[in-house]
Formats: sequence, structure tokens, C-alpha cells
Amino acid sequence: MNFDFSEEQYLLRDQAKRFLADRSTPAVVRAVLEDEAKPYDEDLWRGMAELGWLGTAIPEEYGGAGMSGEDLCVIAEELGRSLAPTPFSSSVYMATEALLMAGSDQQKQDYLPALAMGERIGCMAVSEGIGVTDAASINTRANEGVIEGAKVPVADGDVADFAVVLAAQGNSGDTSLFLVELNDDSVRREAVEMVDPTRSHVEMTFEGTAAELLGEPGEGWSITQAVFDRAAILMAFEQVGGAQACLDMAVDYAKNRFAFGRAIGSYQAIKHKLADIYVATELARANAYYGAWALATDAPDLATAAAAARVAASEAYNLAARENIQTHGGMGFTWEFDCHLYYRRAKLLSLALGGERKWKDRLVSQLEARNSSGEE
Repeated sequence: MNFDFSEEQYLLRDQAKRFLADRSTPAVVRAVLEDEAKPYDEDLWRGMAELGWLGTAIPEEYGGAGMSGEDLCVIAEELGRSLAPTPFSSSVYMATEALLMAGSDQQKQDYLPALAMGERIGCMAVSEGIGVTDAASINTRANEGVIEGAKVPVADGDVADFAVVLAAQGNSGDTSLFLVELNDDSVRREAVEMVDPTRSHVEMTFEGTAAELLGEPGEGWSITQAVFDRAAILMAFEQVGGAQACLDMAVDYAKNRFAFGRAIGSYQAIKHKLADIYVATELARANAYYGAWALATDAPDLATAAAAARVAASEAYNLAARENIQTHGGMGFTWEFDCHLYYRRAKLLSLALGGERKWKDRLVSQLEARNSSGEE
């Protein structure tokens, strides 16, 4: 495999970096963090819509830009670097992808244009509490067009207009996906406290809520896993962007902070910390590029690429965020420094899509299956 982004995609990255440097500053992130009534930055969201980012991978016939998953990877890395406080991953990586993958033409016509314009926000409701979620653990039920049950935590569920919900269908227990409008009295949404308040989460309860089947009956889990695989690659790029931002912060501080008449970056202990972050970030970047290649080619080993990218990126971001604080010393633990903003996001992203344990198990199972089939 020999993969790199195109010249046009690097230009897109430069545009994204400039836009976010201006519109997703630490002050903007802190404003969302410190204001419980402000779950995301609406001005930033509108700006993303105007640039066409929300419809990056949506075909032009449905109001999108008709670009590729690779283009979305480029944007994702810059979103992670800037800690953009928006429901981008929930609406774009998850809800939009589920509709593109499984929606009927009518469902795509009904939902995708509004998603591309930022007029509506979607989310995906799969987890039902602590532990690794699988098809057998789903207790939410859908019968005769209505859904009953609870999902927790649901990322950006408080600001979403609709949800893609995984539920067991009928008496068979087979899982299917459903489109559920959330602005309904039969839907209760209660805030769930998370380590990073700039990405809000809720417990979502359905009490006889109208639900529309998305995709074929009984294929809910397989579609969900396919959506998660693609989202994992995109989220890995966010994590790489965040890890790189932590490394840049740590290096800059180490160059300019003096102790005993020398820059602290000249001391071996600090050099080793920075080198460890660099190695982990570059390993994560290589795995993320593997994932981007798999997205671009729809490779048979996309699931393996997704798991590898997810594991490497989670480990790199957690290391970078932690060591960034340590490099800053006592200052790194203060509210005034921005280190904790990245630490919060690193911890939150490592829990998303099922958490690190799920993706490590998935990577092992994918590699074992490859070995048993005799693949190189």
C-alpha cells in the first residue's frame, strides 16, 4: 500500500486549518465548556455548513458536495486539532453515514439535504449502558411502528432533531435500525455528565415513539458495525489531530520555559517525553492513513484498518494529552492553561463507539480471522 492525500486534499486541509484557527479558538471552546446552556457553538456550525463540510460525502443529488471519505478524513484531523465544539461526528460520521448506507431513496431525499445544510442534526443511539454493546444485549424494542426503551449515553442527543436507533424487532429479537424524530412528547432526554462538556451526552428514553425502519429488517447490527468502522477511521483522524496539537503545545512550552538557566526542553527527561508522544502520534497517523486508504478503495480489510486506526489513535491521544500536562509541570494542572481541554477530549473520544476494549478485541478477532484464512 502506498497512500497519500492529493494536492486538492492538502489544499482543503489548509483551508480547514485557517478557518478553524479563526473560528474554533480556545476561547470558543471554553465558552461552551463553561456554559451549561450552550451545548455547542452555533456560529461555528453555521460556518461549517456554509463551507459545505456537513455535506462533504453526501452526493450532489441530495444536496451535498459529492466528495469522498478521504476528504472527510482531512477535515476530521483539523477538527480534532482545534477541539471544535460541534455535533459534527454524531451528525456527519454517524447519522448521515447510516442514511447513505441503508436509507431508501425517499429517506435520503427527506433527510440528507437538511443535514448537508446544517438545518437538522442527527445522532445515533446504540449503547444501553456500561459494558460492550452487541446484538444480544439490545433491550430496546420496536413493534408495529413504535419503539420502547432507553439508550445511554447518546452523544449530542440533546441537540439532535432525529436519531438512528438500534432496536430488537418484534418477537424474533433480530436487531434493526429505525429513524426516530426526537421532537416528540414520547421522547425523554436527560443530560449525562461527561468528562468533556463540550460534547454533550444524554440518556434517551422512548415511550411508544413512532419509528420508521431504516434498511432491511434484521440487518441492524451489521449496518451499525459498518457505520462504526467508517466512523472509527474518521474519529482516529480527530484523535491524531488532537495528539499533534498536544505535541506542538508541549514542544513550544519546553522551548520557552527556563529552569536553572536552561530551556527545560534541553533536559533528557523532557526530551524522552516529547519523543514518546512523537512516536505514538506518527504510529497513529500511519494507521489512520491505512484507514483512509481502506475507505478510498472500499478494501475488504476495512474493518481491520478501522480497528487498527482506532486503537493506535486512542493510545496516542491519551499519551499526548497526559504528557502534555506533565511537560507543563504545575501550570499544566491549572484551569487557565489549555492542557485540560485536550485531556478531556482525549478521554471522551477513547470512550466513543464502544471504547478501547471493544476495538482491541475487534482488532484481535480480525487478525485471527485473517490468519486462519491464510491471508498475508
